[in-house]
Amino acid sequence: MRNDPYTLRNPKERSSSVVFASPHSGRAYGWDFLQNSILDERLIRSSEDAYVDKLFQAAPEHGAPLLAANTPRAFVDFNRGAEELDPALVRGMRRPALNARISAGLGVIPRVVAGGRAIYHGKMSMSEAQARLNDTWFPYHNQLQTLLDQSHHAFGEAILIDCHSMPHEALRNVMLPQGRPEIVLGDRHGASASSGIVGGIEKAFQRAGFIVARNIPFAGAFVTQHYGRPSRQQHVIQVEIDRSLYMNEAQIRPNGQFHNIQSRLAEAIQEICDIGRTSESLAAE
Repeated sequence: MRNDPYTLRNPKERSSSVVFASPHSGRAYGWDFLQNSILDERLIRSSEDAYVDKLFQAAPEHGAPLLAANTPRAFVDFNRGAEELDPALVRGMRRPALNARISAGLGVIPRVVAGGRAIYHGKMSMSEAQARLNDTWFPYHNQLQTLLDQSHHAFGEAILIDCHSMPHEALRNVMLPQGRPEIVLGDRHGASASSGIVGGIEKAFQRAGFIVARNIPFAGAFVTQHYGRPSRQQHVIQVEIDRSLYMNEAQIRPNGQFHNIQSRLAEAIQEICDIGRTSESLAAE
């Protein structure tokens, strides 16, 4: 597995308070990890937000850093808390208070991938689990916190865009008057970001031609909950993109619309970065 748990692409000049992060697009699957899994190389990628880092690669061109995971989500999930260890996977763990994510096998070290497919034959030791967190989870989140602190220092605020993709199937029961959503913004129903900033981001995606919903079916997980502090001028918005727009979900390959979607997202990225240059008035709304 690639030693660096993430790749950081900084702009030539940091001109926006916005930070983009892609915690689930990591695809550096190590040989040892694959050998210890009961899944083949395609199935183990089924939980991956494939190519999301490439979809948002224009961020540094507009003055914002892009933090992208190299570590795969199936190995360590950066959108979970470090304490969300699964007693069904890690030996010696006491059963925690009710946690739906852990119960589903989707803790910080996942037990399953999409569709509930088990990753391993048995359990791992606590020392192995802790080593994974020390080598990947903590470095990623330390870097993310540093980027947010830098935004606060330079601009008096930080806006984190947490970038994800969602299976098309997840949208089957979600319908807006204008059609099925293509992008879902999660702000934990107003708890992780100011309404003015979320509204500006929503308009940016709409002007790029996307149908946008809020909080249904995804309102945000650990990152939005942990980092979203709008009262302290730290705003976090989770962005979920329908995978079928840009990739063949079964084959986990870009489709013929990939570059078109990437180009439209670049338009939205520029406008979102502009919000990070003028957002004090928006945050007050």
